[in-house]
Amino acid sequence: MRYHCIKKFPAFVLAGNLLCLASFSCLAKKEISSLLLNSTEDWKNNAQKIDGLSIDQGVLLPTEKGGSYRSKMITFSSKRAAESISLSCSPLWENWEATRKKVAPKGLGDAPIFLVKGPKDYWLFGRKKGSPKKPAGFKSKKVKLEGYDVELLTTPDPNLYVAPGGLKKSAGGYHAWQSRDMKNWVHHGSVTESHAKWSTTAEFVDGKAYIYYDFPNDQDPHVYIDDDLTDGKPGKDMGLAFDDPSDGSDCAIIRSLDGKFHLIYEDYSPINANSHSWDSPLAGHAVSDTGVGDFKILPPAVDYRTKPTGVFKEYPHPHWHKEHPSKFPAKEGTNQAYARYEVHEPEQHAYGDWGAIAIGGRYYLVADYHPAHQSIRTGLFTSPSIDEKFEYIGELGRGHPDPDIGFAEGQFYLINQTDKDYVSPGPWVEKVEVRVGVDTSNNGKVDSWSKWTEVKEEYGHIAGFSKQIKRIPAAMDLSSLPKGHGFCFDIRLSDVTKNKSKPMIDQVELSFLPLQD
Repeated sequence: MRYHCIKKFPAFVLAGNLLCLASFSCLAKKEISSLLLNSTEDWKNNAQKIDGLSIDQGVLLPTEKGGSYRSKMITFSSKRAAESISLSCSPLWENWEATRKKVAPKGLGDAPIFLVKGPKDYWLFGRKKGSPKKPAGFKSKKVKLEGYDVELLTTPDPNLYVAPGGLKKSAGGYHAWQSRDMKNWVHHGSVTESHAKWSTTAEFVDGKAYIYYDFPNDQDPHVYIDDDLTDGKPGKDMGLAFDDPSDGSDCAIIRSLDGKFHLIYEDYSPINANSHSWDSPLAGHAVSDTGVGDFKILPPAVDYRTKPTGVFKEYPHPHWHKEHPSKFPAKEGTNQAYARYEVHEPEQHAYGDWGAIAIGGRYYLVADYHPAHQSIRTGLFTSPSIDEKFEYIGELGRGHPDPDIGFAEGQFYLINQTDKDYVSPGPWVEKVEVRVGVDTSNNGKVDSWSKWTEVKEEYGHIAGFSKQIKRIPAAMDLSSLPKGHGFCFDIRLSDVTKNKSKPMIDQVELSFLPLQD
């Protein structure tokens, strides 16, 4: 049990499960501002009644479809006024559902890059793999579509249109598609050239798109900066952004709220990536002020290496020498460049092709997940800070995903190159209801309850950031409650989802207004 105080007081002030301030000074009474429960010990020590819920590693969750928790009474010698009660959920993110059809428009191929410029301004990048087959008698028509300043051409796909930039000759790399609603897509044409066909990740900065590509494949992130994604022409190729000392790339880029560019990249040094879907148990982390160079290497973002053996072996990569022979010379007697790695035991899980997002300051990664001796699928990771190591939290789907993630139309989209994309309302899982009781007569019993109220987190865009999402806490205003000598709360959890996710609460905070003289 934690009581938030402006000043620190001796430990004996917080004795037992019941706070009674009768014997302490007025100063102490004024300074107590809230009751915070966020550990297994907190939940158990402050429980008056638990029904149908378990407590595991500081998280309150239903054992079946629902349950309830009632706290013990917190008491005061003088009447206090409650301000609010707020709850936060476990960072475990399991409420993903497959979309009815692919989010990406027909004609977008290879690993998708999902980038959000702002509300109603969503972008996908990928290689163009042809046009929809034209039925007999089909003729394109010029149309105006809401949110676009130019005339568009219809295609055989009723949800796909072509802008003037999309009519220009392809530069051979990635192309851009734009949507205002995540349903209708407009093809704007090329954004990278053929040597940048291994594009991996992107960010928006001051209206400019920073599009990163590997050169050669699985090596050394490079970057384009494009201030007009609609003109059908690649932007300015800034060249090498990060001279990675390790083998591997397929990076994710995300700007922290201070504007720094954080790069999460594959590091093949502990594994034969050739036999593990070009993924690794180790992901590097580098940071730059500009995103175009001067990346500083930080401790690894992901590290699930097993025991090193001291034995080193090597394997070839089919693209390194072919695409960049001066930097990656062929091994003598071959026409391929080789990577060296240290053998680890036992066999390792591998992760890669990273995508990133942050919600209310908590960071999430999506990635390839190739478990040892199993087939590949999507993996999810989280960390409370971009500067702390990420923890694996779950998986979904089947097939080689190369995923990316973003927030659009009030939902989170996980878009990949398999036959299924995924959507989620966010880490918060329904249904969570709460009420607060007040002892107004100082007899240790509740005299007045607030109404049962469903609470949930909400999410929104942060201006100027594509991958940073604001989190609006799940909270209830208690200003209408009378003042009292004691307070307790009820939490009711109901699993109303069809997937494996459950409402899981890892923190509750009951806040009080300052005591008036």
